[in-house]
Amino acid sequence: MQQLWYTGPLASFDTETTGVDVESDRIVSAALVVQLAPGEPTHSTTWLADPGVPIPDGARAVHGITDEQVRAHGRPARAVVAEVTRALAAQARAGCPVVVMNAPYDLTLLDRELRRHHGVALAEGLGAAGLVILDPRVLDKHVDRYRKGRRTLTDLCAHYGVELAGAHDAAADATAALALTRRIGARYPAALGGLSAAELHLRQAIWHAAQARGLQRWFERSGTPERVDLSWPLRPARCGCGRRLEPAHGCEAAA
Repeated sequence: MQQLWYTGPLASFDTETTGVDVESDRIVSAALVVQLAPGEPTHSTTWLADPGVPIPDGARAVHGITDEQVRAHGRPARAVVAEVTRALAAQARAGCPVVVMNAPYDLTLLDRELRRHHGVALAEGLGAAGLVILDPRVLDKHVDRYRKGRRTLTDLCAHYGVELAGAHDAAADATAALALTRRIGARYPAALGGLSAAELHLRQAIWHAAQARGLQRWFERSGTPERVDLSWPLRPARCGCGRRLEPAHGCEAAA
């Protein structure tokens, strides 16, 4: 009998950062949590980075990491970004799906950090084996589309009865997101259980785009100028002219 994706090995990735702008903010801490099966112990790898810029008060109030801490105990961001990418690449080669809550945030931020410090895109850093991503935010919106209320990690954990101890700590958030994703799969086996993780990865891109279009229409009806990015699990990089940057060739306008 084929193993269901939510009963097999899963990894989970999370970051804490200097802010919420994926184009300019920096990684302060990161965690990769791996669990072979439900109920098994989790194994965590964590990183503390000196982002090279001051941590704003707002970000510090969220995760509690100070400039003094990263200067005393953090490692250069260049080294941390490279190690995180290698760790994710190892999961990709092993065929282990990676849970990333709100993937377009964390993965895009990592992509921009990798470009900033090493001049390569995340896809290049990962190598031939691409990541298979499971995003509990997208999965929950798909299976319970009309439920009202916020869908942050804290909200989803409360809704599904998953413990979140120490919110806004990268390892704690990654551990909770992993358990949450297993719980969503187990609660909705008819909708999600018949698909492999790789098939879910492809479908989440479609589901996220549809969800984003719905949010965009709501913004337009309410007169809000905000634009919603349809891309998942990674927002494409763009050059100053606004065109998409291609990993090997730079701006697509110059190709």
